[in-house]
Amino acid sequence: MATKLSSRPNNRLPAQRADQFGAQVPGVDYGVLEDLVGYAIRRAQIRIYQDFLDALGQWSITPPRFSAMTIIDRNPGLKLTHLATAMGIARSGAVEVVNALEKLDYVRRVDAPTDKRAFALELTEPGHAALKGITAAIRRHDARISSKLSAAELGELRRLLALLG
Repeated sequence: MATKLSSRPNNRLPAQRADQFGAQVPGVDYGVLEDLVGYAIRRAQIRIYQDFLDALGQWSITPPRFSAMTIIDRNPGLKLTHLATAMGIARSGAVEVVNALEKLDYVRRVDAPTDKRAFALELTEPGHAALKGITAAIRRHDARISSKLSAAELGELRRLLALLG
């Protein structure tokens, strides 16, 4: 049985809901914040992240844990350093993610076949089973958060966001 790890950041109150982070509060002057693209993206990210945690709490999954599981599943035998690079995070961050996934019994380290000094990563049987349910829940989450956008608008949003990175 997997050990339950918290997926709730320390600054998040359990009673808070994603919809509480919606539109700006009437009567509050946000000044320059209203003009900043980064601020608008961050407010949207907060709402999306809250919904993500609500949808996936039963698995103790965070976005980095889901990303790691997906990448490991699609790239058997991947080394930790390559996982960090693929995720765009520091190696130390990847170690934390993999350690958490190991505690949940979703991922294990095995001897790398081509480098005896390194470990390769693979999903466990419970990890494969969990990933199926997690992926289905994430697809529902993604459909929910993007439900107000048309297919063309979604494509345009992805295109525009790619220009920022």
